[in-house]
Amino acid sequence: MIYSKINSEEKKIAVLIDPENYSSRSLKDIIDAANNNPVDFIMVGGSILSHSIDATVKSIKEQTKIPVVLFPGNMIQISTHADGILLLSLISGRNPDLLIGNHVLVSKMLKNSNMEIIPTGYILVNSGNVSSVEYISNTKPIPADKTEIIVSTAIAGQLLGHKAIYLEAGSGAKNAISANAIKNVKENIDIPLIVGGGLKTSKDIEHILRAGADLIVIGNILEEDPGRLRSLTHIAKNNK
Repeated sequence: MIYSKINSEEKKIAVLIDPENYSSRSLKDIIDAANNNPVDFIMVGGSILSHSIDATVKSIKEQTKIPVVLFPGNMIQISTHADGILLLSLISGRNPDLLIGNHVLVSKMLKNSNMEIIPTGYILVNSGNVSSVEYISNTKPIPADKTEIIVSTAIAGQLLGHKAIYLEAGSGAKNAISANAIKNVKENIDIPLIVGGGLKTSKDIEHILRAGADLIVIGNILEEDPGRLRSLTHIAKNNK
């Protein structure tokens, strides 16, 4: 159900919740905002996690009917209480643990869960600063101006059987991924394109969606002001 929704014609929007950055009060605020706006998914994950992922997912599920999708920074960030998981392979890097190693460790747990599993090729693109993803994953992002490498990596991800491609600028990114890179990737793959990182304004989102993103993921800018979600979802839902 989650994948079919991502793979539909209508543009989708997801709110990314990093448990490290939310108290129980602020978590309620962002969930309330999501419930009152046309949010399609709530994603949960981060580069570092000291909080219980289970507790966070359970709390979210108690407060909303919006599907909860895991966006794991590593494979200890698994909760079988979620509705689905983007099973990420960091195909822009060459860290074997993030290509297949961690996946082996949790494969039986995932297979025996009721979660919808969406194999996703994860591509980290340079955002103008060193992101948490880059540092923690010990991989170099693809330079932002190397569009052919970004496109070729996305094509390889599809050929390897991934069901979606995720272009990531990184949490707190200085710059969003360029519309030109997104347009070129979208023209060369036949699977959904997810884009996140560095989305700060309505214009950022409008440009990304018009370039071809099927699902945008918004995180950092909502942590201080969940009220911004209203204008951002309006932009997303009017770019069909």
